[in-house]
Amino acid sequence: MAKERAFPGWPPAAPFLLVISGPSGVGKTLLCERLIARHPTLVLSVSATTRAPRGHETDGVDYRFWSEAEFQRAVDRGHFLEWAIVHGNRYGTPRQPLDEELRRGRSPVLDVDVQGGRSVKALVPDAVLVLVAPPSLSALEERLRGRGTDEESAIRERLAIATRELAEWTQYDYVVVNDRLEDALAELDSILVAEGLRVSRRRPRS
Repeated sequence: MAKERAFPGWPPAAPFLLVISGPSGVGKTLLCERLIARHPTLVLSVSATTRAPRGHETDGVDYRFWSEAEFQRAVDRGHFLEWAIVHGNRYGTPRQPLDEELRRGRSPVLDVDVQGGRSVKALVPDAVLVLVAPPSLSALEERLRGRGTDEESAIRERLAIATRELAEWTQYDYVVVNDRLEDALAELDSILVAEGLRVSRRRPRS
């Protein structure tokens, strides 16, 4: 009687775009940094922006800091997956670095606003969208005021935008409430596990 062949194992999961959005001050940038530090298959997508660097931000690491003319040339040549005007400055996600990371088997993490998240989902239906929400608007206001970087008018504007962004939660695949950082990270870990188990992401071994 022929010996039964051992099951060769599940094919590996294909990498995907992970979009993390949320209102200004909700803590999504820190969550992205911590998540990437925990998962070596993740890599941060570096956006381009026309705003000036803040504090110790480094060109090519935190953002690609471009002039208006450089940004417009990239728009004209179709180099962005998505771009938008946020708080008076332009932000965009260059396509080429994303394609290169996906070919390497790594999943790019996009830290973009809700408008950008919608644009990515429309162009890349396989992308996973996570909305990071505050425990309440009052908690978000407290965080914004605690930063000490914005005028009163800017805080009011950010809160108004946050209200509109949070109303878009049904357009996302997951919602994570960032009340305690470690709890939010644990929930993001769970999302990565679930997405890695999707049959649609499995591919035959070469």
